[in-house]
Amino acid sequence: MALPPAPDTPPVVPVPRRPYAGPPRYRLRPAGGYPALPWVRSSGPAAPGPLAAARSVAGTVVPLLWATVAVALVAAGSEAWRYGLLLASRADALSAPVVAASDALVLSAGTIAPILTLLVGALVVLWTVRATAAAATAAGVVPSRRARDVVVGWVVPGVNLAVPGAVFAEIEHTALGRPAVERPQPSRLVLVWWGLWAAGVVLSAVVLLWSLRTGVQSRADGVVLHALLDLLAAAVAGVTAVLITRLTRLLAPARTDRRELLVAVRP
Repeated sequence: MALPPAPDTPPVVPVPRRPYAGPPRYRLRPAGGYPALPWVRSSGPAAPGPLAAARSVAGTVVPLLWATVAVALVAAGSEAWRYGLLLASRADALSAPVVAASDALVLSAGTIAPILTLLVGALVVLWTVRATAAAATAAGVVPSRRARDVVVGWVVPGVNLAVPGAVFAEIEHTALGRPAVERPQPSRLVLVWWGLWAAGVVLSAVVLLWSLRTGVQSRADGVVLHALLDLLAAAVAGVTAVLITRLTRLLAPARTDRRELLVAVRP
């Protein structure tokens, strides 16, 4: 079957393109988009301020301080157990498994406690340096001590009896907004920490010198001194955790958003 011929279709005539006349123009300012600001290259994330740095260190050191309390108490208990075994050995022979367990506990606690103490001590020194700068920045004053002086005051024997307590007192004084010309008046918590810290430094020196002595009685007395030092270290660590938490809250008090509540309407 033959099909009828298709109708003739008109040829497609290409439309000439207009020359480029620049970007589009608007009679009115478009609503939306980005503000017309110059492009500025970012220099990277801003460094945290001294307050944020102090809070960051406090969030790490406080749990470690409570862990130090636990380890120090275990070490004191192991020393007390060893002293009890020494007293019992004067009248009767000791069981080998019991002596081995006591030695293992003393060795484990005596190894973990110094390592943890050094780590926590470094973080506490770092916190005091940053907290001093944060308190001075918030009060708009110059820090009373340079960072190097604070570190030296912590680590130099003899000097560390006075400087750490003074640093805590100065941080508390500045964080409370007291005048810079006034002499800092340490709170009871700072004074308690200061006394425990000084006693710990003195007792550490006594234990170190006592370990140079020889003899059975000297070794037995050394066990008692080590137990007392461990108990004092636990007390210092616990009070330090409480003190750092309190001073950090003074530097960055919590926001209390008050909301007004309509109780009654009086004519």
